[in-house]
Amino acid sequence: MNEHLLPVSLDKAYRLLNHGPTVLVSARHAGVSNVMAAAWACALDFSPPKVSVVLDKSCITRTLIEKSGAFVLQIPTVNQLRLTHAVGNRSLADDEQKLAHCGVTLFDAAEGLGPLVEGCSAWLYCRLIPEPHNQQTYDLFIGEVTSAWADARAFRDGHWQFEHADPRWRSLHYVAGGHFYAIGAALDVETSD
Repeated sequence: MNEHLLPVSLDKAYRLLNHGPTVLVSARHAGVSNVMAAAWACALDFSPPKVSVVLDKSCITRTLIEKSGAFVLQIPTVNQLRLTHAVGNRSLADDEQKLAHCGVTLFDAAEGLGPLVEGCSAWLYCRLIPEPHNQQTYDLFIGEVTSAWADARAFRDGHWQFEHADPRWRSLHYVAGGHFYAIGAALDVETSD
């Protein structure tokens, strides 16, 4: 288990996704776990916190989510660039050892709260809110965030610490064709309040 794992209050959980990172989506059902990369995920609501993610019908992770009723969104780091690309381009249907071949280590934050990908900077455990029409027509899945954690080296006191943390903790942002960006410099606007 990650010694730097810090609980994040659910009223701040949306901040883990607000900056638009590529995410890793994981799920487990009947002893089968899988992880995939997704570029289309976002915070959807504050209270209770909700997220959305687009998952193609061909994804085994999608099937695991539909059967288990739960999933995890996690924020991969610059250190996980190759892992993120690999899980996004390799299918468990073609490679039963996908996770091992991609270098994925999984853990549970607590009994039944997993699978979480080791090495990420944040994790959001979600209960699936079934919306069959949206899932079938638009591949859009909605989850209620029931638990959230962050690595204190990258996120603490309700805020990302990218400008103070080692650059390897920066989040990834996928463009296309294996091309990613890492989050850049912080910019603040002075306000009167």
